[in-house]
Amino acid sequence: MRLLNKQLSILIVFLAFYACDSFVETNLPKSQLSSSSVFENYETANAALMNIYAKLRDTGILTGTGNGLSNALGNYTDELTAYGTPTSTNMAFYNNALLPGSTVISSLWNASYNQIYAANALIEGLDKNTWLTSDNKKQLLGEALFLRAVVHFYLTNLFGDVPYITATDYKQNSTATKIGRKVIYGSIIADLETASALLPVSYSSNARGRANKLVCRALLSRVYLYNKSYAEAANEASALINSTNLYGLESDLNNVFLINSKETIWQFESASAGQNTKEGSIFIFTAGPPASVAVNTVLASSFAAGDQRKSKWLKAITKGTDIWYHPYKYKEQSNTSASKEYSVVLRLAEQYLIRAEARAAQGDLIGAKEDLNKIRLRSGLQNTQAASKEQLLAAVQSERRWELFTEYGHRFFDLKRLDQLDAALSSVKAGWNTEDSLFPIPQSELGNNPKLLPQNPGY
Repeated sequence: MRLLNKQLSILIVFLAFYACDSFVETNLPKSQLSSSSVFENYETANAALMNIYAKLRDTGILTGTGNGLSNALGNYTDELTAYGTPTSTNMAFYNNALLPGSTVISSLWNASYNQIYAANALIEGLDKNTWLTSDNKKQLLGEALFLRAVVHFYLTNLFGDVPYITATDYKQNSTATKIGRKVIYGSIIADLETASALLPVSYSSNARGRANKLVCRALLSRVYLYNKSYAEAANEASALINSTNLYGLESDLNNVFLINSKETIWQFESASAGQNTKEGSIFIFTAGPPASVAVNTVLASSFAAGDQRKSKWLKAITKGTDIWYHPYKYKEQSNTSASKEYSVVLRLAEQYLIRAEARAAQGDLIGAKEDLNKIRLRSGLQNTQAASKEQLLAAVQSERRWELFTEYGHRFFDLKRLDQLDAALSSVKAGWNTEDSLFPIPQSELGNNPKLLPQNPGY
């Protein structure tokens, strides 16, 4: 993700049509959209691709800042407790009081579709290109398709029915119609399967900051799980688990989120040497009471005795008789002489939990136990006592809660896909309503494109 100064000038054309506020406002001159200068050599085309990764890291759904899903959905569910003023963005999520006119909602939507637009612009430019080698075109195209798929995945899980945008045509996009989740999942799967076929197994660098074949398959396993395609989910997860030359569970939980963790499948490389994660800067506090957020007491008290995820991934801050916890997966709050941590988006532990759930759902209870116990034993716990299919499925969800907290909204998405949101949150969240399972579509977008109507229920 680090762009050298000499590369900045070659991105002017690309960035010019990337900076629009909404995907329905990308009516720029053809001379910019069709310019071949970005694709005259691999260096310039690759720099354009790297800019999309940087935008994902810095803005929108996957950013590690307070507006990204790790913080926002942590507040929205029962992972985090918000502090600060009543008008803060955290409070809107914590009180489940999102509004269609909210700037944070419109920024999540617009940043996401801008990223999709940029991926589509790259895909279209590569399709017309005659300068790049076949291998270079495959790599760039595969990564762009992956990025388009991953953003659409989060959009549909947040907003429900949304457009699946695959072109840069202004007129077409300005009247795009919402489509159902099943159709969207079909498009995501198609993009990921194509990307997987195009990309190599190897990473382009040790940073693991770019998609390869197995990064695509890691997301595929999650999509299949959410879609209840359990055999496919288990197969895709197995591809990652069996790639022992690349991946393995870290025995020490303190090492899981370090830059060179063997557990990492995909992470965002920092913008410059010495930078660490945005998550560390927003979650870590050193004195109470917290200024922004702390771990919800419901979550903090739910860990079993001896679970090292509480002792190593939570940190207690006290003031008198008061005690608060902050997420401590990332240990660095600010810059260091050399970067120690990058924001991890996909990691191997999730693949074990995906396969455990998929196996249990198919009746493979022995296999499900084996996968579940890998995670439990690594955390200092004994083998699971779950015996039946129902018990194992419940045990997997508990492990997902303890293993994946404050990582890009897993808790919200798990409760939602299992129809457990109301049961889990209505008793602990004063502002929770059934309609909160979906975010509101930004009011400005409904005004620009009536085909996005109706608004989601409850808004």
